[in-house]
Amino acid sequence: MPYNAADMFEHTVDVVADRVALICGDERRTYAELDRRANSLAHHLIDAGIRPGDHIGIYAQNGLPWMEALLGILKARAVPVNVNYRYVEDELRYLFHNADLKALFYSEEYGPRVAHVFDQLPLLRDLVMIEDGSGASQEGLSPVPFEVAVASGSPERDFGERSGDDQIIIYTGGTTGMPKGVMWRGEDIFFALAGGTDPFTREKVASEYELSEKAAASGGQLVYFNTPPLMHGAAFVATLMALFQGNCSVLIRHFEPTEVWRTIARERINSVLIVGDAMGRPLIEALEALDAAGEELDLSCLLALSSSAAVFSPAVKDRFIERFPTLVITDSIGATESGFNGIVAVGKGNTAMKGGGPTVQPGRDTVVLDSELRPVEPGSGVVGMVARGGNIPLGYYGDPDKTASVFVTAADGRRYAVPGDFATVEADGTITLLGRGSVSINTGGEKVYPEEVEQALKAHPDVFDALVVGVPDERWGQRVAAVVQPREGRVPSLADLQAHCREHIAGYKVPRELHLVDTVVRSPSGKPDYPWAKKVAESATPAGG
Repeated sequence: MPYNAADMFEHTVDVVADRVALICGDERRTYAELDRRANSLAHHLIDAGIRPGDHIGIYAQNGLPWMEALLGILKARAVPVNVNYRYVEDELRYLFHNADLKALFYSEEYGPRVAHVFDQLPLLRDLVMIEDGSGASQEGLSPVPFEVAVASGSPERDFGERSGDDQIIIYTGGTTGMPKGVMWRGEDIFFALAGGTDPFTREKVASEYELSEKAAASGGQLVYFNTPPLMHGAAFVATLMALFQGNCSVLIRHFEPTEVWRTIARERINSVLIVGDAMGRPLIEALEALDAAGEELDLSCLLALSSSAAVFSPAVKDRFIERFPTLVITDSIGATESGFNGIVAVGKGNTAMKGGGPTVQPGRDTVVLDSELRPVEPGSGVVGMVARGGNIPLGYYGDPDKTASVFVTAADGRRYAVPGDFATVEADGTITLLGRGSVSINTGGEKVYPEEVEQALKAHPDVFDALVVGVPDERWGQRVAAVVQPREGRVPSLADLQAHCREHIAGYKVPRELHLVDTVVRSPSGKPDYPWAKKVAESATPAGG
């Protein structure tokens, strides 16, 4: 059983061909239509000389072509590579070169950026342009328009045997440094992230047909709304999972909170995926504004809200629960380098966090390792590193040194992915996430995890968003600095925020300086830009207390 992504998608097509698979705005595709178009794109790539194992980038905004390109690449047994659409020329040149791209699907609006680097990338030859109506210049390029590529390739599914070793590479920028490509075998990413393992029971599926068989036996399908950009691994892998399960995924080109709620009502969406407070806070505030304005939306269809990849603070969760008392909210932890690490279902009265993140039930093969790479004893209070064994990546593409530092062999002889998240193990075996070690602050020998301080700050009524970094301090080595985006019309003082924080966190973690900004910079998926925050804190004069 190869557990190949293209195979498992095709198994589902064969049993629920007439169901709607994808929706974006006014466009929709049934499973059969999506399969035929992906077949055509795969044949286009093969006819252009693409071979199994060749790397192909997807550099585009959310939309049906993003997923059609992904499926076409997988069907051709090539390797899909996600590209951050915020990157400018130097970053694109680095990623395209680092990833050894031989072909690229890109949105028309990004033509000038592609043209700027194209001549410096001898491996990159086949270009497919996704029309977006922008009319952007394509001078210096000779792309094949996306719909021409679809029309040029055979729609037949006449491909050879595939393997569970076929790869998917996910480029992750992390919080520091240049992006790195994490190499996943198809079988491993299926069990780590894409539905092959139940997050609550930890049981694995028994065959590559199990999910499609369940889809065929079900009387209908769930409708999922993946609001983050598909260019981030969590979003496109979640969409693949929905396809394996025979469900429907709704996409939105740009995250706009009011439009998200109207889409939920219009498409009768059952479950929404967000990225922590960066999406959760503007969502609930937009809904509260719609309620106040008297706009009536039938949201009775909404059953579940899932968050991952960033802190989802108790204050925001409580507002969702107040508005939707029966809503199932799940908060999960994980990383591109390890996959899913743990999950917790939260409800009224149990949204509090002990550290910088949720206390979760660990996933299958997830442990916390101490400095000697031995499992931390439950209830010991020892701070260790979250690690995951079993189905984990092969490593970083073209970077053996970085691979050796993150993918380690522990004292028990097992290979683990250790991406850098620190945590403690509670007496009952649950894991409390503290934060990413690479951005932790050492103040007088005490370690402070930014997420915990940010959580306390964002519970203050004058704070809309916040990032916390360490800045140099002659006495303590580093001191805690807060970069805060106030709510409109509010100007919080350092003294007020300090008094508030002391009610939630230890004194040594309380910010010693405050920097007010118009907007806290985050990635499109909501991940914090700590290098930006550190630059602000080190170069600006702190706000008065």
